[in-house]
Amino acid sequence: MEPSTPRPQLRVGLSPLYRTVNLGEQLGLNHLYVKDDGQNPTASLKDRASVIAVMKAVEEKMTTIACSSTGNAASSLAGNAAAMGLKTFIFVPGRAPQGKVAQLLIFGANVISVQGSYSDAFQLSAEAIERWGWYNRNAAINPYLMEGKKTVSLEIAEQLAWDAPDWVVVSVGDGCIISGVWKGFQDLYRVGWIDKLPKLLGVQAAGCSPLADAILEDRAWRPAEENTIADSIAVGVPRNAEKALRAVRESKGTMVTVSDEEILSAMRLLGRTSGIFGEPAGVTGLAGLKTLVERGVIGSDERVVVIVTGNGLKDVKNAITAAGEPIKVEPSMDQLVAELKKRQLP
Repeated sequence: MEPSTPRPQLRVGLSPLYRTVNLGEQLGLNHLYVKDDGQNPTASLKDRASVIAVMKAVEEKMTTIACSSTGNAASSLAGNAAAMGLKTFIFVPGRAPQGKVAQLLIFGANVISVQGSYSDAFQLSAEAIERWGWYNRNAAINPYLMEGKKTVSLEIAEQLAWDAPDWVVVSVGDGCIISGVWKGFQDLYRVGWIDKLPKLLGVQAAGCSPLADAILEDRAWRPAEENTIADSIAVGVPRNAEKALRAVRESKGTMVTVSDEEILSAMRLLGRTSGIFGEPAGVTGLAGLKTLVERGVIGSDERVVVIVTGNGLKDVKNAITAAGEPIKVEPSMDQLVAELKKRQLP
């Protein structure tokens, strides 16, 4: 950034890193931490990238910025751009959750709901950006975005007193976050601020797992269907595939896939043991960690950081699916007693 570039209006980053003892006991891990990036201004890690994009757009004296997104990049761009006085055009697939679309509209974005896949939305956004000359915030196109995403690793290292964890766990969609996480730790290692590099565990939903399949089958990645409740990582044609695969392999880490049922279970587990509310894509990493601990790949004494990339309020529909409905009663003590007795409460 140039010294004269206006600084962001919103507080981005500095999210808490919790030592989650109860969750660790449930999983059989003695040193488990959760980085809750759902506490960013628009409730996802993507704020880290969007604030950089917005500042660069202001620096280049642009007035309009655009991107395609499954939801979180969109809302983060719209919010950060609104705070800096920029117009936005946001292209989302028609399946984007209402919570995320509501954020976009409240932030004043021009929302284009593309009745197709994320790839369709990406292609249309690229054509529109070219036609009207808007500033491009798209993932894996704008090189500044990774510099924003890597800041989550810088914070983790600082919060652990510059003693890097053994594993960092993250949900994976287009591959930009996991490659940014790796770059952050590499930068710290090269300048001597940490003395080891963590292994990366990348987790994808089984219904959309082009990168995990490539790692597990030791082959080049191939496009996949987008069939999962974890909308933010439902990316059948990832835009940063090669960097993501290289990051996992260089770290000597691995990837794993989890079902939608396991993702919903991870939402409940995280909330009920830690008081942290993650959206489906935000907790997919935790679901994968549970699987690898059960398989003995990750040992009980290894130090693990799970990044929760988005807040559960972005997708209340699936949160209710995960947690269940409330107990409904008439304003009657007799009915309350009967309903609680039926459930063996309190």
